[in-house]
Amino acid sequence: MLRLSEAPPKLRDMVPVRPAPGSIPTDPGVYRFSDATGTVIYVGKAKNLRQRLNSYFGDPSGLHFRTQTMVRTAAKLDWTVVQNELESLQLEYTWIKQFDPRFNIKYRDDKSYPWVAITWSEEFPRVFVGRGSRRKGTRYFGPYAQAWAIRDTIDSLLRVFPMRSCTGGVFRNAKASGRPCLLGYIGKCSAPCVGRIEADAHRELVQDVCDFLAGHTSGLTARLERQMRQASNALEFEKAAVLRDQLGALRHVTERNAIVLADGTDADVVAYAADDLEIAFQVFHVRAGRVRGERGWVADRADDSSIAQILDSFLIQLYADAEAGTEVTNTIPREIYLPERPASPDAVTDLLQEVRGARVELRVPRRGDKRTLLETVERNAKEALANHKTRRASDLSTRNRALEEIQEALGLAAPPLRIECYDISHTQGTGVVGSMVVFEDGLPRKSDYRTFLIKTVEGSNDVGAINEVLTRRFRRLLDDRAASTGDDAVLIDPTTGIAKRFAYAPGLVVVDGGAPQVAAARAAMAELGITDVPLIGLAKRLEEVWLPGEEFPLILPRTSEGLYLLQRVRDEAHRFAITHHRKRRSKSMVESLLDDVPGLGELRRKAVQAHFGSLKKLREARWEDIAQVPGIGTKTALSIKAALDAQAPGEAVNMATGEVEEL
Repeated sequence: MLRLSEAPPKLRDMVPVRPAPGSIPTDPGVYRFSDATGTVIYVGKAKNLRQRLNSYFGDPSGLHFRTQTMVRTAAKLDWTVVQNELESLQLEYTWIKQFDPRFNIKYRDDKSYPWVAITWSEEFPRVFVGRGSRRKGTRYFGPYAQAWAIRDTIDSLLRVFPMRSCTGGVFRNAKASGRPCLLGYIGKCSAPCVGRIEADAHRELVQDVCDFLAGHTSGLTARLERQMRQASNALEFEKAAVLRDQLGALRHVTERNAIVLADGTDADVVAYAADDLEIAFQVFHVRAGRVRGERGWVADRADDSSIAQILDSFLIQLYADAEAGTEVTNTIPREIYLPERPASPDAVTDLLQEVRGARVELRVPRRGDKRTLLETVERNAKEALANHKTRRASDLSTRNRALEEIQEALGLAAPPLRIECYDISHTQGTGVVGSMVVFEDGLPRKSDYRTFLIKTVEGSNDVGAINEVLTRRFRRLLDDRAASTGDDAVLIDPTTGIAKRFAYAPGLVVVDGGAPQVAAARAAMAELGITDVPLIGLAKRLEEVWLPGEEFPLILPRTSEGLYLLQRVRDEAHRFAITHHRKRRSKSMVESLLDDVPGLGELRRKAVQAHFGSLKKLREARWEDIAQVPGIGTKTALSIKAALDAQAPGEAVNMATGEVEEL
């Protein structure tokens, strides 16, 4: 924890690793920081070594907290000059793999993905679905999203290509007894254990399964069709019927995996979701237009790297680590779709082309099916990050540690078991609303969430709005206290017997903002005589914690669970405020649009609003649908539809004036 109570010293005065002025070259290169024991703790690359390295020794308040810690820990700085960005990428990745520096970003799977394994090194290879570590001599396909789905696929594939799927013990027992297992009797295994098929013929079945899992289905389908016609022409109708059933089963399995790119593209689709502390990557591996595998990673944002720079390192690690991949994920496709260009697109492309031995293109799709697919992957990345945060927040020991860290950092008498956070949302000063979210024991208590329609403040006055919201909230606290008698009655409504939600004070009040917002909240509470409730503000820019009356903020470590909890509370208040504001804005736009419709009074206007709920749904409705609203006849429905059609798609209704404005 660092309190900026005075001008902080420059890191150049605190760290012995700063090179002499002018000694750092201006060429591209790779650098590494080492600690006092000689252990490499960070590896980075730069187009201009001098410019990049000098940035580490300036004002520490402008650095990521982990970067500050890294520089203070470092005792030695080395660098290697290279010819171009391609060489720097290669050397950086080599050093990261060699030294495993603890301050570099480390990607970890956000969950355990199942894969399909085929024991290729055995005489009679076996297919099975598994997770975890991989073994040499085994071919892997995937990973896949759901284990049940891929098991169902393998079960269907065995009807077409009846290769071995039993364990070693079952295989040896069947071989010793001379009797196959149940799968051999029902036609889902060719029973190599009892000699029904030779090793070479069985390996051909295995190769067919591998081809299917790798996405090469057209050749298999064509071959089965050819064999079926040959059997039919030779009057081998029973064999032709078996091939027909196998062909139908193969097509059924193929159709389960829907086509996402109609042009049969081979591509990897990469997307991310990020916040100030963590980043989640999601990758869809598309082969022949179908998703053949997907995988996700979550990593701490350990330094000040931009998203473009993180994309550089992620792509290199994604395709360079052959041991961690499978038959699908190890293959670098011709096209890689990204949400934005990496920092060094030419160098990354050259390196991937060198590994692939053929052309590779990095593309940022803007429209069409590829953009739609990218948005789907982005949604998966956001869900993965949200699930990761939920799992992290649901851990009891982690939540307790977070509350204890907040207590210690703020000097509270007890952990803040109830935290209330407030935020303001508006559009250029119109439609101003406030939000209040509540976390109890480190978890959101959504039944206690509240929204406030700002009444006394106009325009973009967040400070005044915060003052009004806190005044209204704590006046309610005082009113409930005044109406209660006895300790037990404070929390119970005497008329309903239900626990009151605001009859006791929170353990901590958080406002979204810096010193001005904190001062406004403090003034509101002080005016009501509320002096026993701790108050802080959390500013977004550097995640600074502002205390009332303090000139300088409190800086919590970026790795602090307490800071992580405060950020979750602040982000939830922001989300809740924006959601409420958007609902009101949509309702206001509907009202403005319907004001001048002839024959539409207030009651019927409210009926239309209640029926459709939003301007978007009202726009999409036909006049016949509008006429179904109680009290709305054909003539009025046509007038409403005419008013909607008169508003061009590129225009919007101003909420304050009702006038049409260009977007």
